[in-house]
Amino acid sequence: MKDYQFLLFDLDDTLLDFKAAERLALPKLFEAHQLPLTPQIEAVYREINTGLWRSLEEGLITRDFLMETRFGKTFEHFGVEVDGRLLDAEYRGYLAESKVFVEGALELIQTLAPEYELYITSNGLAETQNKRLQVTGLAPYFKQVFVSEDTGYQKPMKPFFDYVFERIPNFDPNKAMIIGDSYSADIIGGVNAGIDTCWLNPSNAVPSTIHPTYEIQTLAQLLPIINSNKAINQQPLGI
Repeated sequence: MKDYQFLLFDLDDTLLDFKAAERLALPKLFEAHQLPLTPQIEAVYREINTGLWRSLEEGLITRDFLMETRFGKTFEHFGVEVDGRLLDAEYRGYLAESKVFVEGALELIQTLAPEYELYITSNGLAETQNKRLQVTGLAPYFKQVFVSEDTGYQKPMKPFFDYVFERIPNFDPNKAMIIGDSYSADIIGGVNAGIDTCWLNPSNAVPSTIHPTYEIQTLAQLLPIINSNKAINQQPLGI
């Protein structure tokens, strides 16, 4: 069993409830531009946004293209012309106002921080993610924050993980684990980068080809995994 030292946490829907942040941000944005957020409009936005993020993870588009396109295309679908980049900036401002944690996240991080080196590894925009960490009070618990905008690469790309590993002092992949909710970004990315993985999978989705080292449905299940590994490694010889 491994004695972990470096714990790499995803942010959205792993520690911070992104769906709650969206429920705050989307209505504010659309209503500010005289387009009430109906279920039909929201469905169009989500289809466009999900497709763009998938293409970004696959390296098919740039982050700038995503920012310029997701709201521009959505409003265009309903016959409204807008500055897509301006709306994206407004939206991210609303996102940063949310302080909703994934259940048990704050308590878990507060428990782990004194004994482990904690890092954020997030796909997204650096300004937004750093603001959210500050607003929620999570920032002081992490040694460094690695956001795809700063690295130049997206999870699950191996260069993203290479960038992270090179900047963590005395990093040892054998003592590292990534914890995240995204099978494609966190689990496939972590496995391909050569570190252990823990999949936060509350919906009990089925992995396709690559299996995580651990799978949990709630964050509360992570601490026993880490502590059991540590206890085994600290047992005296002969036991």
